[in-house]
Amino acid sequence: MQPLGFSTGALALSDFKKALRIMRDLPVNVVELSAIRQDELVPLLRSIDDLDLSEFAYVSIHAPSSFSAENEGWIFGELYKSLHRGWPIVVHPDTLHDRSLWRLLRGQLCIENMDKRKGVGRTVRELNYLFTEFPEASFCFDIGHARQVDTSMTEAYLMLKHFSSRLRQVHISAVNTRNKHDRLSFVSILGFQEVTHLIPESTPVIIESVVPQDQIGAEICRVQKALRAPVEQPRPAAEAS
Repeated sequence: MQPLGFSTGALALSDFKKALRIMRDLPVNVVELSAIRQDELVPLLRSIDDLDLSEFAYVSIHAPSSFSAENEGWIFGELYKSLHRGWPIVVHPDTLHDRSLWRLLRGQLCIENMDKRKGVGRTVRELNYLFTEFPEASFCFDIGHARQVDTSMTEAYLMLKHFSSRLRQVHISAVNTRNKHDRLSFVSILGFQEVTHLIPESTPVIIESVVPQDQIGAEICRVQKALRAPVEQPRPAAEAS
């Protein structure tokens, strides 16, 4: 069965402790500790030693998604202190101002593909350049971002094919027109099913859909449906491109 869990930020905005309490009553076994906002980072990292994460087979940390070059040094320094835990550190590539710093994370650096707002990391070509810059980095595949950039799912297909050896985890949600992580719709599920056969069953899947607590169970069911591709979809034209 696919390892499945939530981003703490999706379940309880800026309250990772509440999110972890919610997850204890859910059929999940992986978690992403979210510090998506810059001011969330230090409180999260300072609390990790006091958190009971024993029920989770996989843990990752999501670095802040936006910060200036002036703040990069201390943010990197805080994340670097957690390196001994062996957890992947998920980053948005447009935040990597001084790339010599981030190379120090080596294989724990996990680069996420971006939505259409960003100027980097949106396509296979842009990601290939990044992985050349960070040869030891792994890949966080955000299927909602990929679908927003290319609703045909061709880029999503190519990402999973080209970077299969780097794939560390998956983010899943529907990304709406305001670039927010929303619950899965019928149409997004159909789109995701075109490529989810390429995601190994052992790869952790992190749900980023922002849903009320009483709808979490329904969203888990929608995600599980999206991950069950009924038929593999060959894409010979995409392979040739």
